Amino acid sequence: MKKIFFCGGGSAGHVVPNIAIMRALAGRYELGYIGTSGIEYGLVRREGIKFYTISAPKLDRGRLLSNLTLPCRLKESVQEARTILQREEPCLLFCKGGYVSLPPALAAKKLGIPVIAHESDLSPGLANKIISRFSAVTLTSFPETAEKFRNGRYSGPPVRKEALRSSRARAKQKFGIDERPTILVFGGGSGSQKINAAIRAAARGLCERYNILHLCGKGNRADAHIDGYLQIEFADDMGEIYACADYAVARAGSNSAFELIINGIPTLFIPLENGSTRGDQPKNARYFERAGLCRVLRERELTPERLKVEIAKLTSDENIRRNLIGCGMSCGNDRIVFEIERTAIYSKNS
Repeated sequence: MKKIFFCGGGSAGHVVPNIAIMRALAGRYELGYIGTSGIEYGLVRREGIKFYTISAPKLDRGRLLSNLTLPCRLKESVQEARTILQREEPCLLFCKGGYVSLPPALAAKKLGIPVIAHESDLSPGLANKIISRFSAVTLTSFPETAEKFRNGRYSGPPVRKEALRSSRARAKQKFGIDERPTILVFGGGSGSQKINAAIRAAARGLCERYNILHLCGKGNRADAHIDGYLQIEFADDMGEIYACADYAVARAGSNSAFELIINGIPTLFIPLENGSTRGDQPKNARYFERAGLCRVLRERELTPERLKVEIAKLTSDENIRRNLIGCGMSCGNDRIVFEIERTAIYSKNS
């Protein structure tokens, strides 16, 4: 059985899409994953997939002096990945981006193993900019992003099947949600302190008309007794969560943004903006806003009162709902799998 390896990590946003594609390939290929002992380790091991651990240096955008040793640490990481790839001999390496992808990709290049990259964001990340120079193809979630790579090809986003809406009636019954419209609020896998604080301050007034289903992040539950306000720290089945949602308030990471758009949920995006990120979330959010698919609130303008005003505008905007129905965005799993299998056929390790 042919081996296909995956890499990517540092955040769930670089791992969860890989899991969607690995599930689509399971049973037909022997799968492996190269990553660090960070978040990817636990997520991938839960899938029963062989995991190979390396170190991976990360560029610190906020502390430039800490990057002086980066070249030496990167060289060591590449050698660690090369040892694994040389021993296991996969026919292809699929890279989801992020700093964890770079050492395995560079090692694969040296060994002549074909590399496929996938870029989820509108603006390419640094790792994928480098990897795309030698990858067989660089797939993208946004059509316009493909034009930024010499070998770019639009595929659409990888989406887990369980992130597509399930039965609305069963989901509402499970969570005890009544007939009021439901606003889903979440700030990424670990939650967002700013969004959590704002929605809790606004919840009593909002719950006079809406239910609030709040994914607050692990360890972030607060003492609150408001009729219609439900807190959940973490959800394994996002399809159930999306099935309950009439509207959403969320960060604008590519994975969750595409899941909300594909599920047709009108959303108020509050993109993460700080000096330690490369600014991908604001660009993602503005892209969807220009297409008439969402509303956007700057994080620096977030207050409980402003949040209530923006939610009122969102829930009364019928154009967004119509645009979501006709936007034609869909998951790219089948197109990504096609590119992987086509490249694997011609690999020297096939």
